[in-house]
Amino acid sequence: MTQYSGKSVYKGISMGKVLVLKKGEYQVKRSKVENAEEEIGRVKQAGEQAQKQLQVLYDKALKEVGEASAAIFEVHQMMLEDDDYLDAIHNMIRTEMVNAEYAVAVTGDNFSEMFANMDDDYMKARSADVKDISERLIRNLSGQADADLSAMPPSIIVADDLSPSETVQMDKEKILGFVTVHGSTNSHTAILARMMNIPALIGVPMDLSKINNGIDAVVDGFAGTVIFEPSDEVRGQTETKIQDEKEKAKLLQTLKGKENVTLDGQKINLYANIGSVGDVGYVLENDAGGIGLFRSEFLYLGRNDFPTEEEQFQAYKQVLQTMAGKKVIIRTLDIGADKQVDYFNLGKEDNPAMGYRAIRICLTQTEIFKTQLRALLRSAAFGNLSIMYPMITSAEEVTRIQKIVEQVQQELEEQGVPYQIPEQGIMIETPAAVMISDELAEMVDFFSIGTNDLTQYTLAIDRQNEKLDEFYNPHHQAILRMIQMVVDHAHKHGIWVGICGELGADLALTETFVRMGVDELSVAPSMVLKIRKAVRELDVSKKNG
Repeated sequence: MTQYSGKSVYKGISMGKVLVLKKGEYQVKRSKVENAEEEIGRVKQAGEQAQKQLQVLYDKALKEVGEASAAIFEVHQMMLEDDDYLDAIHNMIRTEMVNAEYAVAVTGDNFSEMFANMDDDYMKARSADVKDISERLIRNLSGQADADLSAMPPSIIVADDLSPSETVQMDKEKILGFVTVHGSTNSHTAILARMMNIPALIGVPMDLSKINNGIDAVVDGFAGTVIFEPSDEVRGQTETKIQDEKEKAKLLQTLKGKENVTLDGQKINLYANIGSVGDVGYVLENDAGGIGLFRSEFLYLGRNDFPTEEEQFQAYKQVLQTMAGKKVIIRTLDIGADKQVDYFNLGKEDNPAMGYRAIRICLTQTEIFKTQLRALLRSAAFGNLSIMYPMITSAEEVTRIQKIVEQVQQELEEQGVPYQIPEQGIMIETPAAVMISDELAEMVDFFSIGTNDLTQYTLAIDRQNEKLDEFYNPHHQAILRMIQMVVDHAHKHGIWVGICGELGADLALTETFVRMGVDELSVAPSMVLKIRKAVRELDVSKKNG
């Protein structure tokens, strides 16, 4: 029996046979060629084949995991057409008269290393993407097919890391859990695990060469451990835990259609956070009362140019129509920091989390902002829309936003385009916004507290920096006091306040938030029923302790 610890990205427990996915050792050899143009032609042909393969993967991902998760394959398709990448391959073939496989392998390694050494987290993530597309090209050049992961038996997937291509090809019904040596909480694997409610660990220091296919393993996302070849005692304990979790899941299903109300009658709204039109199904499946955060920036990611007004209008309209009158809060464009988009030409920043991002981009590149606002105001007629503006630090910013909204309203009026002015609110995610929340409350219809950024700005800790994990404390008294201050100021001025950051799904704080008077919690769809259960078991008329 061997046990390892890692970072849990979804809390659950499972037991089953191991399927070890080891990267193909292609043994790419360097060989001299007589005809460079013929080799370049082979690269082109392999690229065309890869484009078709990626389109199949995109279509499959779109159906199974939604638009946001599928977008990575559009990114891969674009990278296959990148001039710098292709020029480097072609140049090596021509100048060194080497075979296509070798040129692709060396170029892939060079580009991957270049991205890995960049300071920007988004660009670092592109390192794995370059490796993925380079390996795909090499497989196509050498006539090797993709591994058939659709026919695998029910398995706990163990790997160094998993590429989007690998995860999408798997039969989702047969994945019992993920365990990887590398990866991040924002990786495709982590997102997929959370969507599918399966236990997953990353950062597990295991030696894959010593782990064999077919052995038994236990993945415990609650404890953050994986046990290979468990003892009979551990097996018995695990079977009991799995059965307990199944019973809990069944009980949660009985809460569908029930109110989010405490034993003493205090109500709270429970909404869901989503990143794409394709995720709306998860909102309905988990009986959320609405969408508390629709991340509109996903319409801008994974493409070569800005989405048009019509594209945005159709996306917002579809979400509103599908939600059939339930509240849908759409956050305006929030890029920058860890979400970079090449065609915005934002440039490199030493400290992007505190840089040119979110509302700052919208207030300086107003045509981009106006296009989004036009689409939002037009779509408001099709459902219960609220608009939310991120990264606010001053009353002056809110005034500037209001003037731009008025301009857009006037333009639509003059053009005879139907529209409605929806409820408008702001995100409270900076200490500055907290401290002037009494003033801001007079200017907007609601507040939504973004606890992820509020925590990092208040504690002066970069939440992407793994070295600081032990110092990152979202339960810090400063954060909780700030939330209480915002709630008090909001209610004093007659507006409602919600929480849409990760802290909203923290069951250890559910009672605290209800007692504070928070009106709404917006969480991952899979957490809605769990929070509902916690709320319905509370009696806030009784004093703590």
